[in-house]
Amino acid sequence: MEDNTKLSKQKAFLMPIIILIVLGAVLFMPAGSLRFWEAWIFWSGFSVLTLFIAIYFLKKSPELLSRRMQYKEKETTRKPPAFLNLYFLCYVIPGLDFRFHWSTVPVWLVIAANAIVFLGYIFIILVFKENSYASTVIQVEKEQRVITTGPYAIVRHPMYLGLVLMILFTPLALGSYWAIIPALLCIPMNVFRIIGEEEVLLRDLTGYKDYCLKTRYRLIPLVW
Repeated sequence: MEDNTKLSKQKAFLMPIIILIVLGAVLFMPAGSLRFWEAWIFWSGFSVLTLFIAIYFLKKSPELLSRRMQYKEKETTRKPPAFLNLYFLCYVIPGLDFRFHWSTVPVWLVIAANAIVFLGYIFIILVFKENSYASTVIQVEKEQRVITTGPYAIVRHPMYLGLVLMILFTPLALGSYWAIIPALLCIPMNVFRIIGEEEVLLRDLTGYKDYCLKTRYRLIPLVW
């Protein structure tokens, strides 16, 4: 049991560290320089919050971390068109933008955008705190129940709301106007994801239909 616990702790910290290393490479390699100051602000803030998730939830809700490390879908649901994955370019283009001086984003806008990105991430952490079943894959577990409190009283998929905010403001946080173009793909990407997820929840999660009647909006209040 002790060895398994130790292994879980190692995995809980290994995955975030790998993510942060990969993110650093994606940001700084296209820039060809470590003087990409916008990336340092973004990467540092993202790192602090990512490591906080590992530390806090390893103690408070290790089962959440276990679910967040699952990547193989158990459900056969409609998949978003593959080209929507190009939203990832919103992390690559800013480095090229920095190298070739395509954009001139004011410092105040960079700072404001970073603030919104980090607020979006904090919002996601609040979602995790409210719902330990917030998995990376679409699934319904035997003990799972409908969550109607906290962020879930606002919209039915608050984690995606936080994620969309993060992605949409990442280009400006990294000092690039051009990166906004691929970032916009995150909207249809998450719409597809939500539609597929709701099909499973309506079918398999007791009480979800009543929750939908009470909480009308999926992603954005008063919009959708």
